[in-house]
Amino acid sequence: MTELTLLFTCLQPLLDKTTMSQLRLIVYTLLCMTGRITMLGISRWAGKCGSYRTMQRFFQKEMDWLLINWTLIKTLFKEDEKDVFLIAGDTTTVSKSGKSTYGIGRFFSSLCSRKISGIGFQTLSLISVNRRASFPILTEQMAPPPKVPKKKKRVQTKKKQKVGRPLGSKNKDLRNIELNTELIQIQQMLRRVLDVMKETTKLAFFVYDGAFGNNAAVQMTRQVGLHLISKIRNNAALCFQYTGSQKPRGRKKYYGSRIDYSNMNDKYLISTEITKKFCTKIYQCKAVHAKFADPLNIVIILKKDLKSEKEARIILFSSDLKRDGNKIVEYYRLRFQIEFNFRDAKQHWGLEDFMVITQRSILNFANLSLFMVNVSHLLLLYSGESSVLDLKSRYHCFYYVKHIFKLVTKTGYDIIIEPLLEQIPVPGRIHERKTAA
Repeated sequence: MTELTLLFTCLQPLLDKTTMSQLRLIVYTLLCMTGRITMLGISRWAGKCGSYRTMQRFFQKEMDWLLINWTLIKTLFKEDEKDVFLIAGDTTTVSKSGKSTYGIGRFFSSLCSRKISGIGFQTLSLISVNRRASFPILTEQMAPPPKVPKKKKRVQTKKKQKVGRPLGSKNKDLRNIELNTELIQIQQMLRRVLDVMKETTKLAFFVYDGAFGNNAAVQMTRQVGLHLISKIRNNAALCFQYTGSQKPRGRKKYYGSRIDYSNMNDKYLISTEITKKFCTKIYQCKAVHAKFADPLNIVIILKKDLKSEKEARIILFSSDLKRDGNKIVEYYRLRFQIEFNFRDAKQHWGLEDFMVITQRSILNFANLSLFMVNVSHLLLLYSGESSVLDLKSRYHCFYYVKHIFKLVTKTGYDIIIEPLLEQIPVPGRIHERKTAA
């Protein structure tokens, strides 16, 4: 178990002696324990060294999880100069009931396909393109959406609308816009991450799902010096930029012909893939939209069923006009790696189980769960295990074997534990571990 020693060695300058001791105990306990991961469960598996009061003190402490995660992630990257890194963002909802939990409200859950009672978290993750893996770096709790009062039904009266533009109306500045609460929170999180990383790792793209397919998200991302890659509606009113001759007087033409997605010109085709059932074509072009301040780099993915001839369409965009279309598709696909982080955090590290209710405790528990995702990446690299389940089975076995050896040593025989631990088969393993010849 020397990998744990290496882990805490790199984190030692960031935490005081007491906090480091508590974190070491909690990390080892999370690797060994089974069942629901709560403060009470951790204290029971930790034994005499970790009482329930000790757990309470730990989760009430103020810790810089951004710096802790970044220090751990750096040891995984090992300064690979050829690697490309992205920042991906997404939200996750944890179901909670009652009224005492801080920030509880109704958030949308993709698993339930509706809004549920719970708390929401906004997470930023660092994605390695070469490793094709995601590493959570910063998590913050989201404010609950305000309750919208029900509007009373009014009798609709037909009013004649005047033709043309209302008098006194002015053009809106699409670059200097007022950001909503969610965009302000993400912008502050991005600035914190970029400030910590500084010039160590060069970042150029921020990747988010279709919720950021709007001009406000583009302007927010450009203000922090990054380019946005996201998805726009598949029926968006995109137009080619006008390139013809202009009139000597009057306003210059900006919008060209409307993009016809079903009849794209072959000059915009960048790749074609044909299988037994489907034909996938990818087009790339520059386009403009009435609600976007600047031109967009558009990538249109058309997937056609060869039997039924039904066609599906996905439209990706980037604010970087020079980026290759295949790279935009690849980067957006890698965004889904953050969903695996949420899955592991909820399934193995207690993100769905915790029962704390105060603001500080909730923030620490959520960050600890996602910190354990990074820890598992590091341990899988050094231990040679194939999955998190195999890793937990290994440490679960170590937990019982150590207790057995403690009883044996009371008979008067000295036993060196480490070599014996490595030779013991682990029950509950999914993948067979390769042993050296």
